[in-house]
Amino acid sequence: MSNLILTAVIVLGLTGLVLGIVLYIVSRKFAVEVDPRIPQIQELLPGANCGGCGFPGCPAFAEACVKQGSVKGLKCSASKDGVMDQIAAILGGEAEHQDPKVAVVRCNGSCANRPGLNRYDGVKRCSIANMTAGGETGCFFGCLGCGDCVAACKFDAIHMNPETGLPEVDQDKCTACGMCATACPRRIIELRNKGKLDRRVYVSCVNKDKGPVAKKACAAACIGCGKCVKVCPFEAITLENNLAYIDFTKCRLCKKCVAECPQGTILAVNFPAPKPKPEVAPSEAPKPEAVSETPKTAE
Repeated sequence: MSNLILTAVIVLGLTGLVLGIVLYIVSRKFAVEVDPRIPQIQELLPGANCGGCGFPGCPAFAEACVKQGSVKGLKCSASKDGVMDQIAAILGGEAEHQDPKVAVVRCNGSCANRPGLNRYDGVKRCSIANMTAGGETGCFFGCLGCGDCVAACKFDAIHMNPETGLPEVDQDKCTACGMCATACPRRIIELRNKGKLDRRVYVSCVNKDKGPVAKKACAAACIGCGKCVKVCPFEAITLENNLAYIDFTKCRLCKKCVAECPQGTILAVNFPAPKPKPEVAPSEAPKPEAVSETPKTAE
């Protein structure tokens, strides 16, 4: 019996040894060499796997950088300042300058501006509400208010305002990954340049209905009057499908369109409050100068 046990142990040991040798040979023959620059780049990335770069995650983005051999056209929006420069240095190049962006909610249809017409009792998901009831107001373009964008954000940069029923972006936390914009079924969230001194001017509406219909649905809707187009000195505003749009690459933040819009649809963000005009005291009426009459002499 002991001989049988010893024989079985030897056979199993030899079998394991042979299989180990075979696995070693196969692993060496079919091994995929990993470029050492990939883990170096991956260590610099935040690891959020948010998909804002256009790739499934940080490892895929690192592989894309190495495969391309440069960072041209590539951007990790979730990374800190200077990270892209470090990645470019690893690849032996320089990173191109890209203006920082931020998510902007292009809807001003608050509870006060958009009266409710019905009540949605379904699953609290914008994607589902958009396909079924179409929302609770008469505007079929604006925010549905279920918070899909909030759930999609991995950086806690967007929250629903309970008073207005609209999402609000924290520009200090926003990385412009674009996940909130992708999650919104009505595409009211857009990535725009942060602008000089974080100042931005944009049309806070996406309603493409004609003026009277849009105005009836929302008091702050763009009515397509075109006054902003005419007043813009930089040709930064276009009017298409009854909706004005400001090209942030052409806008010079003069704010003439803001004052011209009769609906208050164009918003100016992070601008200083206008200084109050100094009160001018009523000027005193000038006193009439005394006129001395020269007595006439008798001729």
